[in-house]
Amino acid sequence: MTIVDVAAAAGVSRQTVSNALNKPHLLAAETLEKVHAAINDLGFAPNVAAQQLRRRRASAYGFEVNPSGAGRMGHILDGFLVEMTAAAPDHAAHLVTFAPELDRLIEGYDRLLGTGLVDGFVLGDTRHGDPRPDWLLEQGVPFVTFGRIWDRPDLDGWVDVDGRAGVRLGVEHLLSQGYERVAWLGWPDGSPVGDDRRAGWLDGLTASGHDADASMAVESVQDLSQATAAAERLLRGLKGRGAIVCASDLLALGAIRAIRNHDLRLGTDIGVVGFDDTDVAEALSLTSLRQPLRPAAEAAWRILASGHQSRPHGIPGAAATDDEGDGHAERTALLPPTLTIRASSTPEPSGTPTGRTTRRSSTS
Repeated sequence: MTIVDVAAAAGVSRQTVSNALNKPHLLAAETLEKVHAAINDLGFAPNVAAQQLRRRRASAYGFEVNPSGAGRMGHILDGFLVEMTAAAPDHAAHLVTFAPELDRLIEGYDRLLGTGLVDGFVLGDTRHGDPRPDWLLEQGVPFVTFGRIWDRPDLDGWVDVDGRAGVRLGVEHLLSQGYERVAWLGWPDGSPVGDDRRAGWLDGLTASGHDADASMAVESVQDLSQATAAAERLLRGLKGRGAIVCASDLLALGAIRAIRNHDLRLGTDIGVVGFDDTDVAEALSLTSLRQPLRPAAEAAWRILASGHQSRPHGIPGAAATDDEGDGHAERTALLPPTLTIRASSTPEPSGTPTGRTTRRSSTS
């Protein structure tokens, strides 16, 4: 039997059978079922893909996308999705993107799982009160998260970027450039990622013997106008040669606007460091922390390929040790970001633009 025989029996094209074997997410459920039936009737099993079909394995994983974030500056999940998709063939797998209704989130996951098109899920945008990990654990469904499982520090099966260590590196860099005070422009309390990055600001000040003045920390949602207004408040307290380290490049852009509104010189009078190293950061010569999205995607695929099911281990945040001797460290990855240094934090006395350099943070 050949793939042509299967196509004839199912009444579809050869390419459709090929898609059913290798890219089932491209087919409608009815077509996929028809091809499966023909394969079973004919006993067609020429390769691993067909064997996976008989075992009811799709070698595919669902990835939730949020249309409201499309096109937004610094929407890091877009970049992570691209890297996951690019790395998928190396792991004989692929992604199935879907957009569930936010007020019926679990129903969306349950519906996709019921189609048989996916074996598990890749979760992004992890947060406090996230219902997905516990539901997937209850269902026995494999998953990996991009971002720590904040409410369940005992769980493995996650990949994350060490924002705390990254921001600390940013603070250390600013102080090494002679800035006398380093302020923080972050997100409102309650954002686990924002709180983690704020802790890095405190770490950097403490390690260098500087006081963490509460008046030198302000909050803003991810909005340019509000970020500009928040930075205005910081500038009033930054006497002498100060600097601002920000939770994102968009917040840093607000800081740059506020600096220019006060006729201050970016880099010379006030230094700024952002986070995410977006295209805007490069265009504005903004020093920023870059997330290692490609290594994060590779680590996520390795965790999924191990075939393990996330489970409690009682080692909160353990990412670099394997005290239990069962591969726990291989099922988590806390990756350091790199600091891309530009003119916003390293002014040249002659006014010549600063060249691009990078420094890597160490994990906490």
